[in-house]
This record gives sequence, structure tokens and C-alpha cells, in this order.
Amino acid sequence: MGLPEIILIAIGLSMDAFAISITMGLAVEKPGIREMLIPGIYFGFFQALMPLIGFFGGTYFAYKIQYMDHWVAFVLLVIIGGKMIKESFSKEEKGANENPFGFVTMLILAIATSIDALAVGITFAFFEINIFMAIAITGLTTFCISIAGVKAGNIFGSKYKTIAEITGGAFLILLGFKILIEHLFFG
Repeated sequence: MGLPEIILIAIGLSMDAFAISITMGLAVEKPGIREMLIPGIYFGFFQALMPLIGFFGGTYFAYKIQYMDHWVAFVLLVIIGGKMIKESFSKEEKGANENPFGFVTMLILAIATSIDALAVGITFAFFEINIFMAIAITGLTTFCISIAGVKAGNIFGSKYKTIAEITGGAFLILLGFKILIEHLFFG
């Protein structure tokens, strides 16, 4: 497996993080460096960590988690998506002290979007590749794509905030169903 294949895998793995970063961009009026870096750091770190765990954990660990990984991602994404939709119908403005980029929310989202990367790490173990180069490329790609997603979501969301929040929440729920269906019927 060469560099072009690793880059394509990294881009593919980062698409879920990109989609969720777009929804994160809806949460702020004008994202600063901090709001753009937080999703990039969380998503980039976990997209790099999971393949590393998969690579070194081997097929035994994957065998154990593959029966529930799709359920975990599904439940987490449906809960967060449902919360977004519920909040879009709320008449009250979000409090000034509320942090949409909070530790728990970002941790849940980062784990939910990176579970599939665990299997990729196991796949990497079957090829003669430099795992550290592969995870660096994956992490950096996801970091950059997530930052772009926050900005894109903010540009779209500032004009159509309520519709965008509903759409973003629905997207997270649909993403959860997509993951579940792929694993149950096509995995």
C-alpha cells in the first residue's frame, strides 16, 4: 500500500468528521481560532489513534468490538442529533456560558466518528506500511478537513441557523442509521 492509497483512506475516514464539523460551525456566530481548532484536534487525534490501536491490537480486539461498534456509533449520533433538533425548536437563546465545543460532547463525537478507523488499522497490519506515517497523514488530513468543516458550517448556518440546526441534527441521525445499516446488512 503506497502513499496515494493512504491519502485516499485518510480522506475517506475524515468525511464523517467533516460532516460533524459542519454542524459544529452552526453553533457559533463567528468561529475564532479556538472554535475551529477544537474539532480539528479532537477528530484528528481520534482518527489517528484508532488505526494505531487497531494496528497493534490485532484481529482479536477487532473481533470483539465489531459486534457492537456500529451500535455505539448509532446511539451516540442519534442522541446528539436529536438534541440538536430539539434545541433548534427552543425559543430561548443559548446561554452565553454554554460551550457547544465542550469536552464531553467533543469526546463523544470524536469517538463516534473514529470507530471505523479501528478496522482500518487492522487492515494496515496486513500491509507493509509505516503505521506512524499512515496515522500522521490520517490525523493531519482529518484536522485540516474538520477546520474547513467548521468554517463551512458557520457560513451556511449564519444565514439559515434554524434550518441548518435541524438539517445538521437530522444528518447526524441519518449518519448513525447509515453506520448501523452498513454493518447490519452489508458488513
